[in-house]
Amino acid sequence: MKEDTILPAPRPSAADGAQEPLLVVEKLVKHFPVKGGFPIRRTVGQVQAVDGLDLTVHVGESFGLVGESGCGKSTTGRLISRLMDPTSGTISYRGKDISHATRRELAPIRSEIQMIFQDPYSSLNPRQTVGKIISNPMEINGIDPAGGREKRVRELLEIVGLNPEHYNRFPHEFSGGQRQRIGVARALALEPKLIVADEPVSALDVSIQAQVVNLLQKVQKELGIAFLFIAHDLAVVRHFSQRVAVMYLGKIIEVGDRDSIYNRPRHPYTHALLSAVPEVGLEDGTGHRERIRLAGDVPSPISPPSGCRFRTRCWKAQEKCATDEPPLIQISGNRADHLTACHFPEDPTIEARDEDIVLDPALAALEETPEP
Repeated sequence: MKEDTILPAPRPSAADGAQEPLLVVEKLVKHFPVKGGFPIRRTVGQVQAVDGLDLTVHVGESFGLVGESGCGKSTTGRLISRLMDPTSGTISYRGKDISHATRRELAPIRSEIQMIFQDPYSSLNPRQTVGKIISNPMEINGIDPAGGREKRVRELLEIVGLNPEHYNRFPHEFSGGQRQRIGVARALALEPKLIVADEPVSALDVSIQAQVVNLLQKVQKELGIAFLFIAHDLAVVRHFSQRVAVMYLGKIIEVGDRDSIYNRPRHPYTHALLSAVPEVGLEDGTGHRERIRLAGDVPSPISPPSGCRFRTRCWKAQEKCATDEPPLIQISGNRADHLTACHFPEDPTIEARDEDIVLDPALAALEETPEP
């Protein structure tokens, strides 16, 4: 029996008539030094938070990034928004390398890449009014919209489903969901082309999650903004994202379109993640997918395993997995845009049903609820 044919990962090309990608990240690395020793402190190790990451986000696309806590998702978002400097690798935005751009070089594009932070409580200045929080980016960038900044802020509040009269209120007067809407309004103030949403709904109640996700979808459709949507809730990611990347211990191990990843996952880790999602019919015993329970803990990013980083918890691991790191490539049986980093991928004929991956009942009930 012939082995699977390994094909090189496709690269988008403007010559093919396709639109140039908005964001291209190649071999991105971020290591944090670990200090030790006394009385002279020196570097004794490196936390490999992000280690050789590649991803592409197209204009107007919603791209989901999922994985366990501590896998490097939030660090990736902060690197892309240039809140952190990468150790190595390239971040290209609209064809320009911004990996190590200076503050002055970044100034023209700061307004085009905005971020929605995970915690709606600590991400807003408690000493400033809502009007000041949202208008600050415009003031810093010297933007004077027609009718004045106050008028624009009130328009943004209305867009995100808040009362324009909230302009003079302080953050402590709002609920968690309302605070996250303020964060969305602040991100929209500069009319960005790309928004990095770092777990924007993880700190919210389920019913409020649905409202915020619907709001982000509405904003994306009406304004054509691209999203890098970072989350660990697989149901929310499927509801929002068009393409999905699965991250493990600083590396992307599988990436593809939403349906391909959820219905035909090839990497064992992706299978394990999806097996943890609630199944339809579980209560009456008709659920058919077996829950995969991974053995052991996630290895330390200070000293990750050799070869495949998932091999210490993988039921398919063999000797080759310990010596050779699997490249992120297209494997036969996959679509051209479905890439997997695994020497022994899962059988592509085992296909999950669409209805197996379901939203939380409260989220599902509100997913089509129109914004107020």
